Amino acid sequence: MAETLFKCELCDKSFSRLSYFHFHERSHTDEKSFTCELCDKSFSHFSNLCSHQRIHAGEIPFTCEVCDKSFSQVSFLQSHQQIYTGENLFTCEVCSKAAQSSNVLDHQANHTGEKPFKCDVCEKTFATSTRLLTHQRIHTGEKPFRCEYCEMYFIQSSDLLRHQRIHTGEKPFMCEVCNRAFTQSSTLMQHRRIHTGEKPFKCEVCKKSFSRSSNFRVHQRIHIGEKTFTCEMCYKSFSRSSALYEHQRLHTEEKTFTCEVCNKDFAQLSGLLNHRHIHKVEKPLKHEVCD
Repeated sequence: MAETLFKCELCDKSFSRLSYFHFHERSHTDEKSFTCELCDKSFSHFSNLCSHQRIHAGEIPFTCEVCDKSFSQVSFLQSHQQIYTGENLFTCEVCSKAAQSSNVLDHQANHTGEKPFKCDVCEKTFATSTRLLTHQRIHTGEKPFRCEYCEMYFIQSSDLLRHQRIHTGEKPFMCEVCNRAFTQSSTLMQHRRIHTGEKPFKCEVCKKSFSRSSNFRVHQRIHIGEKTFTCEMCYKSFSRSSALYEHQRLHTEEKTFTCEVCNKDFAQLSGLLNHRHIHKVEKPLKHEVCD
């Protein structure tokens, strides 16, 4: 094993080569000595500049041997290939669910309930020290993972990976029914409910079910009386953003709902509904309001 000669005074990490040490040092400074000649963006490492320049050149040299998809960085390709290889997966002996090997303790905590690592600030507990360290960044504001395309910062590497798909256009999660692709597994899971009809979010008050958690949260405001959307002109509050939008037409005098019989315009859907009784029209409305 090579002798360790160079030690960082800021984080105590050690390196066997001076070049590695200098490369690491830039992570503690704002030094960005490598500048793109096309857009003037600067980077702390030459390798990051090279990866960035592929955006301008349209170069995507790393190709998947299974599906022929190409990527600008080898890390993007490696992440993509795990879909086919199942690399770094383990199978739980209790429920037979497959998961990343790095998440073994996290998953097993679902069965044992054991979470020995506690946050000193909010006393929330975690199954692994890694999860605790990631959580503590919420309190410290630390965001160590930076996007090389737009230089946004993230608390977790997984958040960075999902974000970078905005730049790469990668959609690795595909629906097996309609072949529609998504950037996140959670979005695919939500999409599948269109085909299965599953509605896992059930209101305990009125027993109504929903396929999306966002629609479920909006519905719950009906029962608790929560009105989070407030008109800036008259301060009237509403439980849904669509209701606020419709109300604001009273102030702007915008009239988007038209009677199909006499062509009279109305600012609100309720006004058109009341008016239609004059004509005794039972046909469905041409305009629909969506949340």
